[in-house]
Amino acid sequence: MNPHLRPAPILDYNHPRLQQLIGERGWSDLLTPDRIAAVYTFVRDEIPFGYNASDDIPASTVLADGYGQCNTKTTLLMALLRALDVPTRFHGATIHKSLQRGILTGAFYCIAPRDIIHSWAEVRHERGWVGLEGVILDRPYLGGVRARFPDQRDCFLGYGVGTTNLTEPPIDWNGTDTAIQSTGVNNDYGTYDDPDTFYRQHGTNVRGLRAWLFNHHIRPIMNRNVAAIRSCTPAVPQQPDSAPFTSKRR
Repeated sequence: MNPHLRPAPILDYNHPRLQQLIGERGWSDLLTPDRIAAVYTFVRDEIPFGYNASDDIPASTVLADGYGQCNTKTTLLMALLRALDVPTRFHGATIHKSLQRGILTGAFYCIAPRDIIHSWAEVRHERGWVGLEGVILDRPYLGGVRARFPDQRDCFLGYGVGTTNLTEPPIDWNGTDTAIQSTGVNNDYGTYDDPDTFYRQHGTNVRGLRAWLFNHHIRPIMNRNVAAIRSCTPAVPQQPDSAPFTSKRR
């Protein structure tokens, strides 16, 4: 089987939950470009941005959770596209922790590792590979960020956003690369046939004691912060560790 179409433990697209979703949405009846558009938009906006228990959970678990971050949304997007006979591959990287500033605050931001595992899917389209990093943030969340920072129009780094154009970031599928965290990328590990191979080589963001701390203390706070931003809750006075970067990282 084409390595960019086959299932994997993380890309468990034969799981009944994923197959049921595909059948209910009628995605198999669409032409390939429309399949990509429909699945991409579903994962971007109907799977809201949020932090799962780990980066390497299977696609079926991401769908059951009903939310995801860069790595887990990538997993679900890849699994659904492969199930629809659309080749995908995994692009691994890290982001600087400054991209998380505002979601991670205070002492938790200070102790966070500088480099955070990051990824996006690439889809085979026409004669090349197209990056789909723009799937990460749902539109309501991105709208909440804009509402908090109404004077920001272009470069913005923080609150899960890394873009040179906050007003109109390239997040819609039109056959070319999409992106929403790209300016936070500080290491590029290249492409892999599947996420399973990448995580075996590079690990995940939360392991051991850090995983316990993340799931019992940090993750609930991060998800509450994300929900507050999405709902356009008025911003609290800016603290040194929660202001977005709009220029070179410090």
